[in-house]
Amino acid sequence: MQLKIMSRKKHLSAGTVPLILFLCQMMSALEVPLDLVQPPTITQQSPKDYIIDPRENIVIQCEAKGKPPPSFSWTRNGTHFDIDKDPLVTMNSGSGTLIINIMTEGKAETYEGIYQCTARNERGAAISNNIVIRPSRSPLWTKEKLEPITLQNGQSLVLPCRPPIGLPPPIIFWMDNSFQRLPQSERVSQGLNGDLYFSNVLPEDTREDYICYARFNHTQTIQQKQPISVKVISVDELNDTIAANLSDTEFYGAKSSKERPPTFLSPEGNASNKEELRGNVLSLECIAEGLPTPIIYWTKKDGTLPANRTFYKNFKKTLQIIHVSEADSGNYQCIAKNALGAIHHTISVTVKAAPYWIMAPKNLVLSPGEDGTLTCRANGNPKPVISWLTNGVPIEIAPDDPSRKIDGDTIIFSNVQERSSAVYQCNASNEYGYLLANAFVNVLAEPPRILTSANTLYQVIADRPALLDCAFFGSPLPTIEWFKGTKGSALHEDIYVLHENGTLEIPVAQRDSTGTYTCVARNKLGMTKNEVHLEIKDPTRIIKQPEYAVVQRGGTVSFECKVKHDHTLIPTVLWLKDNSELPNDGRFTIDKDHLVVDDVSDDDGGTYTCVANTTLDNVSASAVLSVVDVPNPPFDLELTDHLDKSVQLSWTPGNDNNSPITKFIIEYEDAMHEVGLWHHQTEVPGTQTTAQLKLSPYVSYSFRVVAENSIGRSLPSEASEQYLTKAAEPEKNPTAVEGLGSEPDNLVITWKPLNGFECNGPGLQYKVSWRQKDGDDEWTSVVVANVSKYIVSGTPTFVPYLIKVQSLNDMGFAPEPAVVMGHSGEDLPMVAPGNVRVNVVNSTLAEVHWDAVPLKSIRGHLQGYRIYYWKAQSSSKRNRRHIEKKILTFQGSKTHGMLPGLEPYSHYAVNVRVVNGKGEGPASPDRVFNTPEGVPSAPSSLKIVNPTLDSLTLEWDPPSHPNGILTEYTLKYQPINSTHELGPLVDLKIPANKTRWTLKNLNFSTRYKFYFYAQTSAGSGSQITEEAVTTVDEVQAVRPRISNITATTAEIYAIISCKYEGPEHVSFCVEYGVAGTMASRQVDIATQGWFIGLMCAVALLILILLIVCFIRRNKGGKYPVKEKEDAHADPEIQPMKEDDGTFGEYSDAEDHKPLKKGSRTPSDRTVKKEDSDDSLVDYGEGVNGQFNEDGSFIGQYSGKKEKEPAEGNESSEAPSPVNAMNSFV
Repeated sequence: MQLKIMSRKKHLSAGTVPLILFLCQMMSALEVPLDLVQPPTITQQSPKDYIIDPRENIVIQCEAKGKPPPSFSWTRNGTHFDIDKDPLVTMNSGSGTLIINIMTEGKAETYEGIYQCTARNERGAAISNNIVIRPSRSPLWTKEKLEPITLQNGQSLVLPCRPPIGLPPPIIFWMDNSFQRLPQSERVSQGLNGDLYFSNVLPEDTREDYICYARFNHTQTIQQKQPISVKVISVDELNDTIAANLSDTEFYGAKSSKERPPTFLSPEGNASNKEELRGNVLSLECIAEGLPTPIIYWTKKDGTLPANRTFYKNFKKTLQIIHVSEADSGNYQCIAKNALGAIHHTISVTVKAAPYWIMAPKNLVLSPGEDGTLTCRANGNPKPVISWLTNGVPIEIAPDDPSRKIDGDTIIFSNVQERSSAVYQCNASNEYGYLLANAFVNVLAEPPRILTSANTLYQVIADRPALLDCAFFGSPLPTIEWFKGTKGSALHEDIYVLHENGTLEIPVAQRDSTGTYTCVARNKLGMTKNEVHLEIKDPTRIIKQPEYAVVQRGGTVSFECKVKHDHTLIPTVLWLKDNSELPNDGRFTIDKDHLVVDDVSDDDGGTYTCVANTTLDNVSASAVLSVVDVPNPPFDLELTDHLDKSVQLSWTPGNDNNSPITKFIIEYEDAMHEVGLWHHQTEVPGTQTTAQLKLSPYVSYSFRVVAENSIGRSLPSEASEQYLTKAAEPEKNPTAVEGLGSEPDNLVITWKPLNGFECNGPGLQYKVSWRQKDGDDEWTSVVVANVSKYIVSGTPTFVPYLIKVQSLNDMGFAPEPAVVMGHSGEDLPMVAPGNVRVNVVNSTLAEVHWDAVPLKSIRGHLQGYRIYYWKAQSSSKRNRRHIEKKILTFQGSKTHGMLPGLEPYSHYAVNVRVVNGKGEGPASPDRVFNTPEGVPSAPSSLKIVNPTLDSLTLEWDPPSHPNGILTEYTLKYQPINSTHELGPLVDLKIPANKTRWTLKNLNFSTRYKFYFYAQTSAGSGSQITEEAVTTVDEVQAVRPRISNITATTAEIYAIISCKYEGPEHVSFCVEYGVAGTMASRQVDIATQGWFIGLMCAVALLILILLIVCFIRRNKGGKYPVKEKEDAHADPEIQPMKEDDGTFGEYSDAEDHKPLKKGSRTPSDRTVKKEDSDDSLVDYGEGVNGQFNEDGSFIGQYSGKKEKEPAEGNESSEAPSPVNAMNSFV
C-alpha cells in the first residue's frame, strides 16, 4: 500500500507515544542504494543547445546509473545513430558519452544535428534531452568601399557596424588603428545593434580610423571592419568645398547648424514593441540626437520600475531589468530632453515564457501491492502541453499496464507488482521550448537498512542545533525511532525535532546533550539500528574586538583581536580587509593578537575583520579604519558677476579625506603692484562654495582658495583668472603725517605713502600744504610725486605749523585730509637753569633743586634737565687727578632730583643744564658740597703669623674705603674647645695707626676665632674673621747623624750599611776610592731612578692633600664646632650691625644664603654690614635717569663720563658693602 506524505518536520511531544517518523516518498529521502535493482537514471548530459568549437573534438555527454548497469544507444535527427559504422565516433566504456574525432579528419558541419541518448536495463529506459549540435562560426566582413563622410559641425551622425552573423553572436566595440577604445559619452555612444551614434558632431570628432570590431568568444577571434573616415568642418569650410566642385548655378549655401530639439535615432517613431522571455534580461534602448545633447529619462506608464532589478547602461540610454517575469510586461517610456524641448517614445513590452516546472515528477519506490502517483506540472506562456512517455516510448503506444491510470498531468498506480517497474518521461512543451524529466517506478521488497556510518562522532558548539543523521532505505518505507543511552527509552520530549530523512535535531544543544544516540528503523520485513555519539564544545568568542580607528595619512594604526575558545579545538585567526585578503604589503604585520598597519595610505581605509575559525565554528568582528588628512586643494575656480568693486568667486571642493571641511580661506594676489605676494581676503564656511568678494579699484586680482579641516590646511588651489578693476580717485590719504625740523631754519614734512593696493589708479601724487599756526597766512601747497618727504626751507626757529597731505591720482583727489600740527627746526637752548641748591641727605645721597628756564629760551621741545656731578676733591687729600663726571637726566619740567651713590666724606661739584631736541644748553655755575663721614669697609686683609705655645700675632691691611677718619680697630676673639663649644668673647680696642698686634697668654694647642673691624666717627664697618691654633710644644732642631758604618765586599760589588738618626726625606751619598790611587767616586742617592719615583709619589700625595684642604677651607671650613654654634648662639659673638654695634647674620659664601647665627665665617673673611646707605639700585642710573615729582629716582645711571682735573685720590665709585675679595690663609 502507499504511505501518506507527512509534513516536512515533526516535533516530538512530551506524551507517552514513542517517537515515530513516517517518511514521505520523495527523491531526497528515497535514494535507492546501488546494490539494489533499480531502473536507469540520467546523471549527466550535454546542454540542449550545444555550440561546439570546430577546431576541437566533439564530446556529447550522457552518464547514467542503474542496477544492473544500463546500456546506451543514440539517435540522430530522430533515427538510430550506429556509432560502430563511423570510425570517427567512439563511446566511453561504461558510459554513453560520445567522442567525435574531427581534429585529425572530418568536419564539424558533418555532425550537426539533434542527438538523444537512451540508457536501458531490465527495469526500464531513461532518455536525455534533445541535444542540438551546432559548430560556432566567425565569418569575415564582406568587403565594401566606404566613402569618407563630411558633415557640418553640430549635425547628427550614425556610423553603421552591421557585423557578420556568427554563432553565437559577436561582441561589438569601436576602436582606432592603435587598438584604443574610442571615448564615449552622452553625446557619442554605441547602440545595442553595434552602430555608433553621434547626437551632434564636434571638430574633435574628425578622424580617419573609426573601426568596428567583432569579437567571437567561442573561437577567440576578432574581425575588423574597414576604417571609416569622418571630417567635421565649419560652415565656411563647407561652402568653400562645395563651391570648388559645383558651378555657380549649383552652388549650395550651407547654413550653420543651429540648436535644435531632440529627435530619436533609435528606435524610430513614437512607439515600438519588444518581446522577451521570462528569466532573461530585458534591454530597452533610446538614442536621440539634438543640440545641445539630449538627456534620456525612463518611466513605466502603468507601474513603477523594479528597484532591485533595474539598471541603467550607456549613459542612461539603455534600461535593463534582470530576471524579467510576466509582471514586467507593460508600456515603458523614454524621454529625450534638452533646452529646446522634449520627445517621448513608448515601448510595449510583452514577456513570454518557455515551460518551467511547478512540480517535476520524482522517483517512486513501492513494495508489491502498494499504490502511488507520479505528478508532472509545468507552466509557461503560452501554457505548455503535457505528454507522457514510458521507457522512451509515447505512453499511448507503450505496452499496457493494468496497474497504472493516466489522469492529465498525473499517473496513478494501484496494487503494483514487480513488472510495474519502468522509467516514465514527462514532456512539457510550447513554442518557446520544452522540459523533459525522467522518473522511475521501482517495485521492491527490502528490509530496513541504515546508510549512515556506525559510531559516527558529532561535535557541536553549545547552544547551537545538533543534527544527528540516520539515512535509511527499505521497502515498504521503515519507521524511525531514536533513543538516548544504551538503556534509554524512545525519545518523546518536545526538545527534539525529527526530520523526514531520519535526522534527529536538537534545536539547542546543551552540555547535558552529550552522549550516545541510537537510531532504529523498522518495516514489516525487519528491523535495524545504528549508534552515533555527540560531544558539546564551548563556543569560540572574541573577547577583545578591534575598534573604530581614525588615523592621519602616513601614521600607524593597530587593531586588537583576542580570542577565547574550547581547549580541545585549535583556532586560526585570519584578518580581512573589505572581506578580502590583506594586501601583500610589508606595511601590514600580524603579531599575536594585533594587526598593525604602518605608513597608512588612502587605500588602507575600509573595514578590517578578524575571523577566528575552528573546525566547528567561526566568529568575526570588524572595525572601520578612516584615513584622514588635510583636504585636497579646491579646483575649477571661476569668476562671475564682474562689477567695479565686487566679483563672485566659485570653486569645487577637493576631497576632504574623511575629515569634513570646516572653512575655505580666500587669498588674493595683486599682479600689478605685488607679484607673488598673497594676502588674506576672507573666509567662508566649509559648506559654501561661492563668495562675493569686495574689490578695490585699479588692482589686477588673482584669487586662490585654501580648504581647512580638523587636520589642517590644504595646499592652495590653482590661481583664478586675473581681473583688473577700473581706476578711481584715492579713497585714503597718507597716514603718520609729521612736521619736524632737521635744521633751525626748516620744516621737514613726512608721511607714510599709500601702497599700490590703495592708490586706486595711475599717477599717484601728494598735495602737501602748510601754514604757521599762529599767523594769518594762507595755505602754501605743492604737489609732489609718490615720495614720503618734503622739506620747507627758510622757516623761523621752532614755530608751530599746521600741515596736511592729500592723495591724488589721474582720476582725482582723495577726501579732504586731516590737519596735524608740527614745528620747524630746533636750536640749542640759550639760558642755563638758575638758583641751583644742594641738600645733602646722608653720606651717599643728596637732593638738587633749580629754577626752570623760560620756555622761549629753550627754542625747542623741552626734554628735561641734565645734572652733571663729580667728586671734586677729598676732605682728607689734596692730590689733583682726572675724575669722572656722572650724568643724570630728569625728563619734563621737573626742578629737583636726587643724586644717589655718593661717596662718604667727599667733596662734590654739580651743575644743571636744560635739554631740548637739539641738545644741551649752557651749564649753570658749579655748586659744591661735602658728604659726611660713613662707616668704613672691612679691613683689606687679616693674617695670623708666628704662632707659639701661648701667643698669636695678627697682621692686617687698612680698609680700602675708610669713608672717613679711622678712630680705632676692634678685635674680638674666643676659644673653641675640643667639644666644639665656643668660649668667652674677649673684646680688644687697637689704635687706628696699628697694622700688627700680638696676643699673649693664650692657651697652648687651642683654636681661636677672631672678629676684626675698623671704626670711624660714623660707626663700625664690616668685619673680617679668621681662625688660628697655638702650637703644641717647642722642639729643638735635630741634625742628621750616621754611625756604625760597615762594608762587605764581593768580586764585582760591595755592600755598605750604616745607622741613621735624624729627620726624614734626606739624600744619601757614598764616597769611595780605589786602593793605591788618588781617584775617588761619589754615588748620589738622589740621582737614582727608584728614589726619584718615590719622591714624586710622595709629592703627588701631598699636593692632593693640600687641594682637599684648600677646598674644605674655601667652603667655610665646616668644623664640627658649627653645629655647636648653632645650638649655643651667644649674643656677644654675633656680627655687628651698623646702629648698635652687634653682629648680624653671616653665611657660607658658597650658596649666598642669609648668614646664620653661630655658623663658620665665609671664605672671604667678611661679614655683610647691614646699613641704610642709599644705593644706585634704588635710583637707577644713566643719562635717561629720571626722578618723580617727589624726588624719587625713576631713571638709569649713566655710563657717560667726563674727565676733569681734581684734587684727591679717592675712588669716585660708591663702595659696595656686599662684595669682598675671597682669600685663603
